[in-house]
Amino acid sequence: MSDNTTNDHTVNYRIIFILTLIHFTGDFYSSFFAPLLPVFVNKLGLTLAQVGLITGIVRLLSFIVQPVTGYLADRYKTRSFVFIGLFCAFFFIPFSGVAPSFWVLLIVLCIGSIGSSMFHPATTGMVSLYSGNRAGFCLSIYNTGGIFAFALGPVFITWYVAKFGLENMPYTIILGAIAFIFCIKYLPVPVTENLSHLGFFGSIKETLGKVYKSIFLIWLVMVLRAVTGQAFMTFMPIHLANKGYHLVSVGFIVSLFILAGTLSGLLAGYLADKTDFKKIFFISHMLMAPALLLYLYLPGPYVYIGSFVAGFAVLATLPLGVAMAQKLAPKSRSMVSSLMMGFAYGLGGAISPFIGKLGDIYGLENVLFYSAFIPLITLIFILKFPKVE
Repeated sequence: MSDNTTNDHTVNYRIIFILTLIHFTGDFYSSFFAPLLPVFVNKLGLTLAQVGLITGIVRLLSFIVQPVTGYLADRYKTRSFVFIGLFCAFFFIPFSGVAPSFWVLLIVLCIGSIGSSMFHPATTGMVSLYSGNRAGFCLSIYNTGGIFAFALGPVFITWYVAKFGLENMPYTIILGAIAFIFCIKYLPVPVTENLSHLGFFGSIKETLGKVYKSIFLIWLVMVLRAVTGQAFMTFMPIHLANKGYHLVSVGFIVSLFILAGTLSGLLAGYLADKTDFKKIFFISHMLMAPALLLYLYLPGPYVYIGSFVAGFAVLATLPLGVAMAQKLAPKSRSMVSSLMMGFAYGLGGAISPFIGKLGDIYGLENVLFYSAFIPLITLIFILKFPKVE
């Protein structure tokens, strides 16, 4: 079949595009919630505790569901995880706009979060099957779909709600439905390693037994990167607002941070395929601290430059961790993908409340300053990474 990888060196860009479209669509809807928080607070009279509960549960679901779904996606030859997950994301999240109470809002957002967590491992695990000898670059393309969605989604939904009102959010389902139908038609059935007969622990031993130390090192680096990235993405907008930047300017600064990551992810993936994953990892993480300090301290309009430089450094290695793990554990592509993305991202995000508490005690600028140095710790672990071709 033309969709299968009959040539190990040939990239099937049509399938890569479909997988990227799924990633973009799901993350596009997942990005609606955060920028609308002030509107939900005003409409439903939410307390800060309730806002924290929603945010925490959404991150926790990503933390839990992705590894489980990744494990199942490696075991069963089905498109169900992708389609059920994508449907839940684009169908339920828009109904947050008409939620009459806190509990209904919590339920629809949780279902949407579960949906987003379901399709991520399955689609990420499929990318390497159609990447030929360009796994790093193709995973960067796929990752760019998600990052671009998180840059574009907040701009779209805030414009839409301002123009048409929160009560008309359900009509945005139409955009997701179009992409959903397209993906149903063209997405192939995933290839599995047929390890379901081994059970959970048996399959873990079969697929990760010889490389678990390397997988753990990569995962640890991805978690520490996520802690720093989540700290700056969550609290830097508050810091900028406290310094007197207008809300629109803050939104643009954050978008620059994310858009820079789309470019650096593509460049890092391309260079990793041409040179060495380990080398690109080391250089990127070495540059994170100075880049984040520029972002934190550059004055006036220069903060836009700092935001771009910081996003370029911080988000560059996100697809590389996935690509390395998949190469080390090719029989468990979806599960290791979920460990590097959902599990690491969720754990990094779960630490955000602790960082916020430290900010209350010691000052937000001080906490962000010290958070910028966390990537330097990862250099020790990156030096122990295996060489991956």
